[in-house]
Amino acid sequence: MADKHPELSLDQLRASIEPHLLPFETTASLEALERKIVGQERAIDAIRFGIGMKKKGYNLFIAGPAKTGLTDVAQTFIKEQARKESQPLDWCYVYNFKEKDKPKALSLSPGRGKDFKRGMAAFIKQLAEKIPEVFGSHEFGVKDSEVHQGLEKRRQGLIEELSLEAQQQGFSLQFSQLGMMLVPLGESGQPATQEEMQALGQERINQLREKSEGLQSRMKETVKKIQAAETEFKEVHENLEREVALFVVGQLIENLRERFQDEPRILEYLSLAEEDILDNIDDFKKRPEAAMSPGSPQGGPPVPPQELALRKYEVNAFIDHSETEGAPVILESNPSYANLFGVIEKQAWFGAVVTDHTMLKPGSMHRANGGYLVIKALDLLRMNISYEALQRALRDGEIKIEEMGDIYGFFGTRSLRPDPIPLTLKVVLVGDPQIYQLLYSNDDQFQGHFKVKAHMDGQIDRKDATILEYARAISRFCQENDLLHLDRSGVARVIEYAMEKTDNQEKLSLEFEDIDDLLTEADFFARNANASVIGKEHVEEAVNKRKYRANLYEERVKEVIKKDIFWVETDGWKTGQVNGLSVLMAGDHVFGQPNRITGVVSVGKEGMVSIDRESQMSGSTHTKGLLTLSGFLKERFAQDKPITLTATLSFEQSYGMVDGDSASSTELYVLLSAISGIPIYQGIAVTGSVSQKGEIQPIGGVNHKIKGFFDICKHKGLTGKQGVIIPSRNVRNLMLDQEVIDAIKEGKFHIWPVERIEDGIEILTGKEAGEPQEDGTYPEGTIFRKVDDRLREILEVVQRFGKGPEEETQKRLEKAYA
Repeated sequence: MADKHPELSLDQLRASIEPHLLPFETTASLEALERKIVGQERAIDAIRFGIGMKKKGYNLFIAGPAKTGLTDVAQTFIKEQARKESQPLDWCYVYNFKEKDKPKALSLSPGRGKDFKRGMAAFIKQLAEKIPEVFGSHEFGVKDSEVHQGLEKRRQGLIEELSLEAQQQGFSLQFSQLGMMLVPLGESGQPATQEEMQALGQERINQLREKSEGLQSRMKETVKKIQAAETEFKEVHENLEREVALFVVGQLIENLRERFQDEPRILEYLSLAEEDILDNIDDFKKRPEAAMSPGSPQGGPPVPPQELALRKYEVNAFIDHSETEGAPVILESNPSYANLFGVIEKQAWFGAVVTDHTMLKPGSMHRANGGYLVIKALDLLRMNISYEALQRALRDGEIKIEEMGDIYGFFGTRSLRPDPIPLTLKVVLVGDPQIYQLLYSNDDQFQGHFKVKAHMDGQIDRKDATILEYARAISRFCQENDLLHLDRSGVARVIEYAMEKTDNQEKLSLEFEDIDDLLTEADFFARNANASVIGKEHVEEAVNKRKYRANLYEERVKEVIKKDIFWVETDGWKTGQVNGLSVLMAGDHVFGQPNRITGVVSVGKEGMVSIDRESQMSGSTHTKGLLTLSGFLKERFAQDKPITLTATLSFEQSYGMVDGDSASSTELYVLLSAISGIPIYQGIAVTGSVSQKGEIQPIGGVNHKIKGFFDICKHKGLTGKQGVIIPSRNVRNLMLDQEVIDAIKEGKFHIWPVERIEDGIEILTGKEAGEPQEDGTYPEGTIFRKVDDRLREILEVVQRFGKGPEEETQKRLEKAYA
């Protein structure tokens, strides 16, 4: 009966590229692609729109398979656009003279931030040298001496006047650490002794007391006049110092004002800095000490006291674009919060933690501001706080440097609160389409912030123009990475490998990271063979070696099958048993494995029972496939009667999860064999999904499945009758190994495409399936007739055993009277 169903021809088993049809000798003669991008018109259009649209919210998400080079594609087009754009502003952080814990952010024209930092540093250095020099000069000393002498002369005159008045009234004015005091004079004109005071009469003592009280009032007036003179001196002295300092500071700072006259915010800062310097001129008077201060930040060298005092005038050139060409393009590979948004560094100082505006460090958001920031979506989502902070920055339109404690509202040490910097950034996320769908469905903010989706395709139609473009991409990669070029045969084999990756004769894989690795490995084998170009044999060796490095697990599975530990039959006839085919994934390696699927049918009302489902070892898709079988039986055999049976199906020796519906046709063949009692040839394996109408539907992994069963048949001995039944719609997916093709060519192995369940059961049993006749029955001797008859028998048995005692008694009475 298998002869009734044609096998696939050899040219249907694999799509091949004829090297002699390629219009070049080697890839060295080809003009390399400007960009190593083949196809992707839809994604390129979206990327260009996204990077060109400057409105808020039009950030990009580039979605696609990981190995299509999402990040490289993003950077390629973004860098092209960035070179055409203008440089963004520089940003500096400076001391806030009004609120010291809120450093001010100043924007400058591109490249001027570093210039401002150097200019301010030179200005402060000059002041630190010039101020001590000026205040230590002879000219200033003379003026300062004059002011001091004037005060001293005024103070001395007031004291002499008070002393003379005290003498006239019989007192001596004396000075001690406690201040001025009045001492009565004796007859000799000297301060009275204790004996002289005791000898005075009461009247004289009263007179002295009265005079003393008067003089005390005069003394207080004198002290006030001296204090007023000192205050006046202080003002005069400060004005003198300020006048001198202003002359020096004004002269030096004027140079800075001229250099940055077109930067209004810098001019405003310089005015505030000048005022603060004049108010704290004492910090500049001392020359830098040769000795260091006794303390220093932990882990750092000793710091001169003057340097600590003058640090607030330093400029933190936070973002410098002096060497940036166009807009910046930053790829952040580790998007932690600190790496994205910057950090406030701290130093330990005598047990305390200190910081200032010079310890603010930028993140990639700052460096990319005014340009483009590329982040892998999965890396960002691993850092939950980073994703939340990014969304907040896009919403608020500003970049903040915050401590973790401030973000989460924890109590912490007092820190800086730097001015936020306005956000003018285009964020580009790259990742799997499933991540995009997850974020789009569950995060309302995501929809508003990433309005452009660029979807990268993992494959492209195989056309002559596409093949040539592919070859040019190969040429570019060889040039960029110093690899040997490929001849025609090598390119042809790489193209065939690209088709193998898609499991489709009409498609080429666009996962260029995998293709690039293959070329690199082929170059290794070509150089080892002292070849001048990479040929087909070198690419083939790279493919085979790659499989060999990864297929240890496959070899162990095949080993237990070959030893009949894992039982697979490849010859003989069995009722209710078929070899199904599954695909296993072991990390980077995929392979096919045959599985015995058995079925048992008995009288009962339980219907379809899957042992795997009942033991909770199957998934929902497998359960759906099982329910489809019930639909098929009802459509074919339950038009004139109900179906009543118990059928159990099992994947034998399966100890893991079973899912998918690619074995549903196999289970149906098992069921039909078990019901009809017709045996199935065990040398034929089956794959394919089935509909309720009995249509065989396409499945995945067809090449791996065929190869897996072929290897077992080869080990146990090819009989010439073995083969695989596949859905006819999977023929386009065939890219079989040459070993399998050779066996088919020699008639040792076969591939049958089928469209209906009838085709498959006829190949497996060698008997006719049967088509419904006008009366709805199936012809005698056909498989479906036997199935229908058996189902009717089971129904009658169930009905007979389902009757109660009263029904049996009535039946016997009717028979007796008859």
